[in-house]
Amino acid sequence: MASIGISLRPGDARDAGVVEQLMAAAFAPQWGEAWTRAQLLGVMALPGIKLLIAEAGDDPAGFALTRSVLDEAELLLLGVAPDHRRHGIGSVLVEAVVADCAAHGVETLHLEVRSNNPAIQFYVTHGFAKCGERRNYYKGADGQHYDAHTYTRSIAAGTIA
Repeated sequence: MASIGISLRPGDARDAGVVEQLMAAAFAPQWGEAWTRAQLLGVMALPGIKLLIAEAGDDPAGFALTRSVLDEAELLLLGVAPDHRRHGIGSVLVEAVVADCAAHGVETLHLEVRSNNPAIQFYVTHGFAKCGERRNYYKGADGQHYDAHTYTRSIAAGTIA
């Protein structure tokens, strides 16, 4: 699936500012889910990390950050700028991540999401199934705690296994 006018490119540490801007726009501050530049750069220095940037023309529209170890990978962060949502960018990013996983022998893709995150339905639509839960893992700005749900997707030549 490709959105008209959307291009994907690999990113690296030089894109930290772009990712920071996208996180600030895409992630609601009450959840504290946006990473700091130091966190982002620290993770990007690890082996197996891949950053994918989606652009609408010259405008950064979204990103995906993954980490692979042997035959497993984790979708660490996925964000789409609010003014670019509902144009298929998130789907293009997820499917590109899945295709990359398949091409590199990854058999399982994992992710973790806050239990009340509206993105859960998006992930389920893209073949992820809930496989675990951590009670009271996230804390909102209001002090309320939320569970972390873990999801997984089997990878077989870029399709749901």
